[in-house]
Amino acid sequence: MRILDSSTVLEGQLLLQLGDRLRRLRKAQGLSTVEMAKRVGISRTTLSAIEAGDPGPSIGTYLRAMSVLGVCGDLALLASDALTPAPAGTAAARSRRPRPVVQVQVSADESRHQVQDLQSLALHEEAVKLVRADPALLALAQQALERWLAAGNSRSAALWREWQGILRDRQWRKILGRTRRAQELRQASPLTSILPDQVRRSVLNQVRALKKGVALGDAMPGKAAEQTKKRLRELVEDGLNSGAGRALTPKRGAQLKKQALGDL
Repeated sequence: MRILDSSTVLEGQLLLQLGDRLRRLRKAQGLSTVEMAKRVGISRTTLSAIEAGDPGPSIGTYLRAMSVLGVCGDLALLASDALTPAPAGTAAARSRRPRPVVQVQVSADESRHQVQDLQSLALHEEAVKLVRADPALLALAQQALERWLAAGNSRSAALWREWQGILRDRQWRKILGRTRRAQELRQASPLTSILPDQVRRSVLNQVRALKKGVALGDAMPGKAAEQTKKRLRELVEDGLNSGAGRALTPKRGAQLKKQALGDL
């Protein structure tokens, strides 16, 4: 099992596992999708996206769903003080007791095609970043698409025609979601043809590591643990300051913030 710094693939898998856990918790508590969506204050479509681990919904929306299910405090797990030394001069620092070991293993379930979908999603996220940084690359993807369409009949022709509109209007959300249609579009994608070899290899290496299992926690290098801690704090703060977070009452917002950031 490898210790890995934060990566596109790892972040995608963490979201996927969070969504799956929220779905199982909802069912265990006997809540229908209609009732759950009503309690969270979102549509059933957004709830489906959350339970699929889709990166589209804001972190504030995820927080509200976690609050309804009673697990909001779990955001503090990976970045609690157990991951970092106690401040000098404190009783905790003088204690001879061994620190509690906090470690979480993250891996993907190959039997459910999670690995292939994570890999495809990560490759497309990197391709979209490149196009945004250098719009000239978009023409290369469009040229590849036109060659495919000109080659004649194909079972993917309908998807390729949809890709024409996606590339023209830069509708990236259509391909970066966790919906079945987004998966189908990624399978017929011209966009990954613009990726440099080193970017492709980086994503494949991340996927390979995830297959073996990635450990987050005490075994992480100090710098990586601090980066994870900082990122979690930023995500929680951003979520509570977002539109979804502001929809909470001031008292409930303060409670959630104390729960999620108490140990960060």
